[in-house]
Amino acid sequence: MDYTPLIILGGFFAFMYFFIIRPQRQRQRQMQELIQSLTPGDEVVTIGGLHGRIVSVEEKTVDLRVADGVVVTFDRDTIGKRATDESEGA
Repeated sequence: MDYTPLIILGGFFAFMYFFIIRPQRQRQRQMQELIQSLTPGDEVVTIGGLHGRIVSVEEKTVDLRVADGVVVTFDRDTIGKRATDESEGA
């Protein structure tokens, strides 16, 4: 019996897992950790590109100060990254 097709199929699934599925799960876990660790005073960037400083954190929302006297409410899930994270890498 020729096992070549099974080996190729197994290699394909291994490739999919290590290069697509696993990295995506790691990114999801990192984003969940970020969302859970948000605190007032953190500078963040939303997924839409809006920069602001967190004023308050509720269960599902975050209030961002985007300018003097301007506070905008966002869903926690819309926070893309901490602004300080991008400056640390530079």
